[in-house]
Amino acid sequence: MTAPLAGKVALVTGASRGIGKGIALVLAEQGATVYVTGRTVREGDYYLPGTVGGTAAECDARSKESGGSGIAVACDHGDDAAVAALFERIAAEQGRLDILVNNAFTLSEDLLEPKGFWEKPLSNLEMWDVGVRSNYVAAWHAAGIMAPQKSGLIVAISGFAAVTYTYSVIFGTSKSAVDRMARDMAIELEPHGVASLTLWQGLTLTEKAQDNLAKMGDKMTASITQMHGSSVEHPGRVIAALAADPEVMKRSGGEFVTAELAQEYGLTDVDGQVIQSARASRGSPIWKPIAEVDYRGK
Repeated sequence: MTAPLAGKVALVTGASRGIGKGIALVLAEQGATVYVTGRTVREGDYYLPGTVGGTAAECDARSKESGGSGIAVACDHGDDAAVAALFERIAAEQGRLDILVNNAFTLSEDLLEPKGFWEKPLSNLEMWDVGVRSNYVAAWHAAGIMAPQKSGLIVAISGFAAVTYTYSVIFGTSKSAVDRMARDMAIELEPHGVASLTLWQGLTLTEKAQDNLAKMGDKMTASITQMHGSSVEHPGRVIAALAADPEVMKRSGGEFVTAELAQEYGLTDVDGQVIQSARASRGSPIWKPIAEVDYRGK
């Protein structure tokens, strides 16, 4: 049987480890050619394990039967020239782009420190640079490829911080901006058949999350630490389902809780568990798909 994403070309940003890596592995396993970006090239360059090359190699290993593959590209998404070169390479090598997952996000080292925003350095604005601005730049380039081909899916990884205080002012503002950006992009992309939407992650057991829970779990919000965390591949399963859904445009412009979409598509986590939505304790999405609302008036 043909793999669900056979022939599709995807880009997953920030995929040396964590959620990005999990998404890349699933997309490749389901047949996509996946460009994997990140800043970590050699083990030891960062305090947690994982490199872009390692993720790409795992993509290849996981996709031997599906025909998918992983292509590693070292890229700092705060460097506009490097990002432009990345998209030029994808266009030259593949001639198309079907999926962009905007996952790259710089997490300041003092993110969990219980201080006021005025007590933290202005350098924490790095979360806007790679997390908000970087999303726009990548989507700008992606849309330039997708709009002419009249198809494509742009997914922004966000979370409940868009409506519920989480960690810091800059973190929450960044997630709110990502959500609104994805929605307004959906409006302008609609005539071109390109979908743009946001996924809200609950607790995801990335390498960093597990390290933070072990070191500073007592400083984190109880509504987060008490969640049943998902694997890093769980959101990848949802994105793969979205990419294979012929009616994905009906979801364009919406904010979706990953766990809820997974249940709609009949998906479980890698261990077979059904991940529960944190809507009741963390809050509800604001933006509905543009197909469901008078978006110019509301």
